Amino acid sequence: MSWQRYQNELIVLGAFLIMLAGYMYKHSHVNAQAQQANQVQQSINEVKEVIALKKIWADKKIAKKVDALQQMAPGSKIRWSKQKQKLEATYTGLNAQELNKLTTKILNLPVVIEQLDVKKNGLLYNVEFKCKW
Repeated sequence: MSWQRYQNELIVLGAFLIMLAGYMYKHSHVNAQAQQANQVQQSINEVKEVIALKKIWADKKIAKKVDALQQMAPGSKIRWSKQKQKLEATYTGLNAQELNKLTTKILNLPVVIEQLDVKKNGLLYNVEFKCKW
């Protein structure tokens, strides 16, 4: 068999293989760049979210908003213990309307809820609530 006879076909095959390798190289780098751009965008979004949360948590009015929980029910139904940035409150004998107002207010506060325990006794509810900010 004479290789010179197939010399042009071998050159074309070699050029095709080089072209295929170049295409695969380019394709892998384009995918890597797209993936890196997605990671950068995700990191930027996370940083923006952290900045927004820091603004919420740095609010000086959180303590006043937490103190508003004390007026959600009559004083005879509340046991209130607030120390620095921690609150322990126990509400006893709340009706359904008072419970709904209280839980809505609690869930809208920017605090870390450590305990929220609601127990039903007949038609009345008892709530134990612990949080920090």
